[in-house]
Amino acid sequence: MQISELDTPALLVDVDIMDRNLKRAAEYARVYNLRLRPHTKTHKSPFVGRKQMEQGAAGLTVAKVSEAEVMVSAEPGDLLVAYPVVGARKLARLMELARKTPITVALDSREAAEQLSGAATSAGLKIGVLAEMDVGLGRVGVNPGAELVQLAQFLSGLQGLHFRGIAFYPGHIKAMNEDGMAKWRMLDEVLERVRTDFQKEGLPIEIVSGGSTPALYQSHRLTGMNEIRPGTYVFNDRNTVFCGSCDWKDCAASILTTVVSTARAGHMILDGGSKTFSSDRLVVDDDGTFGRILEASEARFHKMNEEHGYVDLRPAGKSFRVGDRVRVVPNHICAAVNLHETVYGVQGEEVVESWVVEGRGKLQ
Repeated sequence: MQISELDTPALLVDVDIMDRNLKRAAEYARVYNLRLRPHTKTHKSPFVGRKQMEQGAAGLTVAKVSEAEVMVSAEPGDLLVAYPVVGARKLARLMELARKTPITVALDSREAAEQLSGAATSAGLKIGVLAEMDVGLGRVGVNPGAELVQLAQFLSGLQGLHFRGIAFYPGHIKAMNEDGMAKWRMLDEVLERVRTDFQKEGLPIEIVSGGSTPALYQSHRLTGMNEIRPGTYVFNDRNTVFCGSCDWKDCAASILTTVVSTARAGHMILDGGSKTFSSDRLVVDDDGTFGRILEASEARFHKMNEEHGYVDLRPAGKSFRVGDRVRVVPNHICAAVNLHETVYGVQGEEVVESWVVEGRGKLQ
């Protein structure tokens, strides 16, 4: 099948670029002796998860139990739920998963730990746990220092749990520019203090799990970290380009759209809006646009309704006709993938494979 035969909007992934992204990250992890446990939030597909495992990933990462239920079919060696699991129903489902594959959970409270301990003990299982610390994002995690040590000590004493180490997410570092590198060095100092604190208390740290796509290829500079969890790197997007962590040639994913109206001079309407791309803005530049149109890179994709994409063509000095097709690299590919049922793998103008986004909408 040719791309021209696809109905639109359609999510396209250049399989050669995707494979190159996967291989590059896997080789980097091998060179620097880092455990690669990719976050599947971007691709949401066991099909891609298996590719990551084939490249040597130590396991996979998910956020929700429902995502774990999907991703277990990728046969990960170890599945990390990088999100506190709270509630009896979720815990019961997690225990069923733990009978199929080793499970580790990152958490930051005694309440969540006690619930997990009770569920694991009742099921006769042992669940790995990581103590989550906040390193600057202000989302989840306790403070480094006494709070983190106390949480780790508490986790170490609970039945049904196996304390494995610590987890963090440096999401406050958006770009590895001068400011980002300064924050990275500060984070390295924080990790060194954490290791010292744990050694004083006789607390073992098997895993120090962190990382992100923007900082992926600077991970080796955090000497205390031995596991990385990048997600977006598999496809990349406009955000990762603007963060300086990849080039346009590394963007594997784009969304094929059709021009449905040119009634307004100098403008066009695409058949995709917020239900196709999501409404996420750039994280490092508030330019107010939603993606890069590959056929007219200077055009401004400046507004969306649910089913309409508004494009100002005047900055590009180009025009299109109704029925023409354009590809758009979205700002945030993770959110965009979650809106699509099928991914079409392409090489040149040919559709060579397709796969279902089995993890889409898995919120529980």
